[in-house]
Amino acid sequence: MGLTDLGAALLRRLDPETAHGLAIRALQLAPLPPARGDDPVLRTRIGRLELPNPIGLAAGLDKNGEALHGLARLGFGFVECGSVTPRPQPGNPRPRLFRLSEDRAIINRMGFNNAGLDAFAARLERRPRSVVGANLGANKDTEDKAADYVLGLARLKGLADYVTVNVSSPNTPGLRALQGRAALDDLLGRLSEARGGDPTPVFLKIAPDLEAGEIAMIVEAGLDHRLDALIVSNTTLDRPEGLRSPHRNEAGGLSGAPLRDRARAALRAAAEASAGRLPLVAVGGIDSGEEAYARIRAGACAVQLYSALVYEGPGLIGRIKRDLADRLRADGFASAADAVGTAR
Repeated sequence: MGLTDLGAALLRRLDPETAHGLAIRALQLAPLPPARGDDPVLRTRIGRLELPNPIGLAAGLDKNGEALHGLARLGFGFVECGSVTPRPQPGNPRPRLFRLSEDRAIINRMGFNNAGLDAFAARLERRPRSVVGANLGANKDTEDKAADYVLGLARLKGLADYVTVNVSSPNTPGLRALQGRAALDDLLGRLSEARGGDPTPVFLKIAPDLEAGEIAMIVEAGLDHRLDALIVSNTTLDRPEGLRSPHRNEAGGLSGAPLRDRARAALRAAAEASAGRLPLVAVGGIDSGEEAYARIRAGACAVQLYSALVYEGPGLIGRIKRDLADRLRADGFASAADAVGTAR
């Protein structure tokens, strides 16, 4: 067990939100060595973004962009920070973060707690050279939520390698309603106008609690409005049978291993609907090279991790990359990009 994994094991003994805060602080201060160069077979891309490997960090860990330099040294191919809202907000009352250790899962109802766009933008101005994405949210008390995303896009212009529009968090009232076609057309149309000629890619992050037809509609809306990628998917409001943790009935979004089947199904629906026309990023229950490879072959250009890191520690990133490289070579692929969608 490496030192970083040992630290993760010790953090799991603490209250989840306290441990989260300490992990961010450690990533800011710990003298981590630079990440080793990646095996060339891991190269991939999400649209115009070229990545050294397809293993990314999902939004939610570094909400305020405070630990980007430390995260860049852990070996991710890309790191997504946020969600950030235009104005600072405290989020929901504590406790709001729960480990379901028996289920290798997490439930959160954080409520977009963050320090706001200005503080976030100031940190992105000092970001590392690695690929960094910014995840945008809307303030809880904003009536015109689409306007908050437009504000975020304008404020972060030129500061991130891509921007993700998060309309799928279950913890902000009314947010998921933006996944309906009329609301989505309004949102994406306003974002397209705000982008102008800015080449920064814009991604959309959707919920796993959608029917295949709803996902197909979102794909078509994304293509109509020239989205650059779809992230599939966020946490679920569902509670699959068989959860054992005493926290299983807490309100909020469930992530981790129990989300795997639902996330796989959402990715299949998105891949079928997009037919290669819209790049996809897979999230939800990914905790091994085998699972990452399966999502890539199912149509994802890249994958993102979060909950699995809580239980496996940051050493998981290297283990996934090594296993994934072996699987790609064994099947004769020259790069991860060449394997995308080959199981369909």
